[in-house]
Amino acid sequence: MGVVFQPIAPRPAPVKTEGFIPWVRANLFGDWKSSIATLAIVALGIYYLPGLFSWAVADAVLTPDANVCQKARGTGACWAVIGEKFRLIVFGRYPYEQQWRPELATTLLVALLIVSCIRYFWKPWLALLWVVVVPAFFVLMGGGAFGLESVPTDQWGGLPLTIMLATFGIVLAYPLAIVVALGRRSSLPAIRTLCIVYIELVRGVPLISVLFMASFMFPLFLPVGKSPDVLVRVLVGITLFSAAYLAEVVSG
Repeated sequence: MGVVFQPIAPRPAPVKTEGFIPWVRANLFGDWKSSIATLAIVALGIYYLPGLFSWAVADAVLTPDANVCQKARGTGACWAVIGEKFRLIVFGRYPYEQQWRPELATTLLVALLIVSCIRYFWKPWLALLWVVVVPAFFVLMGGGAFGLESVPTDQWGGLPLTIMLATFGIVLAYPLAIVVALGRRSSLPAIRTLCIVYIELVRGVPLISVLFMASFMFPLFLPVGKSPDVLVRVLVGITLFSAAYLAEVVSG
C-alpha cells in the first residue's frame, strides 16, 4: 500500500527577531511600562531638543568677542571661549613658551598606551619601552635636566596631568588590588575584615572627596614643610581609590 501524501496546513511566517525594528519592539515597547517610559522620553526630547539646538547651534557665538558673548548670555553658547582658552584648558598653568614639552610628553605616553593595548606588540621590548618612556615623560614635564627649565608640579595641569594620573594610578593600583582581593578571601578574620572595611569605606567616598583630602586636608596633619609633593599625594589618593574598585573586579 502506497504512502498517502498529506499536505501541511499553511502556517504564518516566522516572526523576525533580528534587526532594528524587532530590537525596538523588544527593548523599548516590550510591555506597557517600557512603552510609557519610551514615549515619555521621546516627548521630553521633542520638548527640549529645539531649545538645546537653538542654544548650542543656532544662537551660539563662534567669534572671540567678549561683547557679543555677553549679549548672548542666556540665549546662546559662547563656543569661542574654548578656542580662546584652548591652551589653558589643555595645559593648565604650564609656562606658555615651554608647552611643547607637555605636548611631546603626552604624545609619547599616549603612543605607549596604544602600543601596550595591541596584543601583537606584547614582546620583551615593550617592557624596555616603558622603562624609557616613563622617565622621559617626567623629565620633559619637570625639567631640571638636559638643559630644560625646571617647572614645579603645581604648574602641571590639563590633559597631560590627567593622562599621567589615570595611567599610573591604575598601574599602581592593580598590584594592590590583587593583594586586597586575596585578603578579602583570606581565612584569617582580621585580614579579611581589614580588606572588607578598606574596600567598602573607599567605595563609599566620592573621588572628589579623596582628591580634596589629599590636596588640602592631609598637609594640615603634618609639620610645616614635611608634606609630600601635591602630585604624589593626589597619585596616592587615586591609587587607593582605584585599588578598591579593582579589588572587587579581581575577586569577582
